[in-house]
Amino acid sequence: MIVFGLGNPGAKYRGTRHNVGFDTVERIAAQKEIKFRKRCFRLYKRAVSDSLVLIEPLTYMNASGDIAKECIAPGDTVVVVVDQMDLPPGKIRIKRGGSSAGHNGLKSMIGAIGPDFIRLYIGIGRPDAGVSVPDHVLSRPSAVDRSLIDEAEAKAADAILRLYGGESFERIAQSINS
Repeated sequence: MIVFGLGNPGAKYRGTRHNVGFDTVERIAAQKEIKFRKRCFRLYKRAVSDSLVLIEPLTYMNASGDIAKECIAPGDTVVVVVDQMDLPPGKIRIKRGGSSAGHNGLKSMIGAIGPDFIRLYIGIGRPDAGVSVPDHVLSRPSAVDRSLIDEAEAKAADAILRLYGGESFERIAQSINS
């Protein structure tokens, strides 16, 4: 299984809403006690344990798919963890396949590997009136929202580890999406 956590590299973006994918795969790496290593001329960071591969593309969100083709072999189960404004902070959803729904990180992944992968969405909520989408996703959430997002990241990490452990996608989806 290959899990891509989408986000933006660098201290400037750490803790922002757009980096929930990075945060989630880092949680998994900590739980599995595996370390990330930079690969491919710094285009991504990778952590490997048995048949679980965690990847943080370092190409910025909108070019996440640029390295995906090089990381995936035929038959690999691919999971992409990404922020979702249409879900309130603290909510997660999982689905297989579909469109990008306007998310540029997903659009890049679909362009690189096609639409047939699992998407795990972590809600970050919509921007307040007068706040642009880029300003919203690239900002740090309030303390209340941060707490909700942290809980969602933990649930997302747990769902991925359950999937990796052999639990069926359908059962996980039913427990998350209900």
